[in-house]
Amino acid sequence: MRDVREVWAAGSAQVTKWRQQPVIVQTVRAAAAATVAYVVALRFSPEAAPLTAPLTALLVVQVTLYATLTTGIRRVNAVVAGVLVAIGFSALVGLTWWSLGLLILAALAVGHLVRVSEFVPEVAISAMLVLGVTRIGDTAWARILETVIGAVVGLGCNLLFAPPVWVGAAGESIEDLARRMRRLMLRVGDEAAGRTQVAVAAESLHEARQLDHDIVDVDAALKQAEDSLRLNPRVREGLLHRVVLRTGLDTLEICTVVLRVLTRTLTDLAKERTPEPLFESHIGSVFEQLLSEVGDAVVSFAVLVTTDVSRSAESAEARLAHELTAATATRDKLAQLLLAEVQRDAHQWQLYGAVVTEVTRMLDELDMEHRSRRLLEELDRCTREQRERMPRLDRLRRRLRRARRNRRAPSARTT
Repeated sequence: MRDVREVWAAGSAQVTKWRQQPVIVQTVRAAAAATVAYVVALRFSPEAAPLTAPLTALLVVQVTLYATLTTGIRRVNAVVAGVLVAIGFSALVGLTWWSLGLLILAALAVGHLVRVSEFVPEVAISAMLVLGVTRIGDTAWARILETVIGAVVGLGCNLLFAPPVWVGAAGESIEDLARRMRRLMLRVGDEAAGRTQVAVAAESLHEARQLDHDIVDVDAALKQAEDSLRLNPRVREGLLHRVVLRTGLDTLEICTVVLRVLTRTLTDLAKERTPEPLFESHIGSVFEQLLSEVGDAVVSFAVLVTTDVSRSAESAEARLAHELTAATATRDKLAQLLLAEVQRDAHQWQLYGAVVTEVTRMLDELDMEHRSRRLLEELDRCTREQRERMPRLDRLRRRLRRARRNRRAPSARTT
């Protein structure tokens, strides 16, 4: 009996893992929406095989509700524009090689004018398909009807079965990036404590440069998470979540750039000091400790920006504050040791100063006060842009807030 329960639990965990995969969610939702769109189109379209409806639903349905809505609107606009272009051409000329070329040219131009983004080729495709049939009127309106059916079914699929919020996947990507940065810092610190060869330092520099590619992957996951928060009925403070994650990734990206500069500085220092050690033994041990503490702070920062529960966030914030305090003290100790080294031999003073400066930049980016100011500035900017983009909706919100406050005021006076 126990084995059966364990197998059942393992199977449930595997199913849950599959449900949280974007590719699997996209595949199941798109297939279901296309099938439903075809069934609905069979009842309303005069065509024997209304394949435009499932095709539209297949292209409209996206992983997030926001992407589905915006894609559906652009898709319908593209098809309607293509059909209208085809109707205009059919009234003037027939289907010949030169009229086909003019049709494609005009359809692509119209696609850019109506701003259908990635669906510009769909305008030309719709125009060609409609122009190539004999009963131009019936086919044109049938194609528009099927497109609307497919778009509505695709949107309804995500409205009835709300897509997941991809904040967890984006948070895992951010934390994974922070842990890769920490591993690189630990290795660089370990190498600096001994006799660092130029080739070894250059290899660390190459790995630091590879973190730029990791930033691109994390940014893609974060964009998907931001889209999943927009217009999602299960999320109340979508703007706050988006700003917290985006500013957190921006901070890690800056730290990645500074880390790359730091490894370049250490590579140049290794060239200057060959065959001597990169640092004296007592300086190297302090530098190794400093990078270890900064790496821990980077991971704690990533955990902080990806944590939703307030109690866990407070714990992560306290841990980050402690690690930043320890790293700052170690940085000051390293600066004193390097100052003494420069006073003894000022040959590499620029590189020693650069090491301290670059570590200080990372600590400043991870500082809690700096992050709070950055969050407030970004929230103000996003709120201002929303007001400027949708002034009527903003006025409606303010009226509702005033009405809510006015309803609460009499009850407060009576009590």
